[in-house]
Amino acid sequence: MLVAAITAGALAITYFAWFRHSSFVAVENVKVEGVSSSDREQITSAVTQAAQGMSTLDVDASKLASAVNGFPAVASVTAHPDFPHGLTVEVAERRPVLIASDGDRQVAVASDGSLLPGLTLDGLSLPTIHVDQIPDAGRLGGTALDETRVLGMAPDPLRPLIEGVTTTSDYGIVATLKGGIDVRFGTASKGRAKWAAAAAVLADPKVTTLQYVDVEVPTRPAIGG
Repeated sequence: MLVAAITAGALAITYFAWFRHSSFVAVENVKVEGVSSSDREQITSAVTQAAQGMSTLDVDASKLASAVNGFPAVASVTAHPDFPHGLTVEVAERRPVLIASDGDRQVAVASDGSLLPGLTLDGLSLPTIHVDQIPDAGRLGGTALDETRVLGMAPDPLRPLIEGVTTTSDYGIVATLKGGIDVRFGTASKGRAKWAAAAAVLADPKVTTLQYVDVEVPTRPAIGG
């Protein structure tokens, strides 16, 4: 009985190993969701090709991720098998927070400074920063990166209000909101706390006139105007 049980177990393991890679569960229908950049066709093609040879019982997530490494707009991919032959791949894209311009061309930029050359600018209403030269690939650096990081940490309700960002010698990074209100950050550190302090001031019904909010020390915001 023991030998029979061991034999049956070995056969079951062998059968399952064969079955999980067999044509009965092979991935045949790949659906890619979440892509809005101009590289949509190329991304969909890369993911579909990477899924070839996989089965719905053995999806190689790392292979799918490697297939889209060359697309800056893609932050991550998540696979959801649909037994027996379907596979849905959800693509999470990097959200642009501003547009970088060097006079010759414009490129959308994500919150970590990553350039998103595959993202169309049509319909985007984002603040623009001016740089000496946009890198061919990679991400922004120096002052432009710090400004991008600050905008990337802005709360969603405030994003549509941001008209621009610059760096001054007196107040460091300054984001300008609609109505001409400046938010003075100093440095890019503690960006979320600084935005929260600015939001609290803007929401205060006692504040009826405002030209600037200084949140360099977020626990003690200062206002003027």
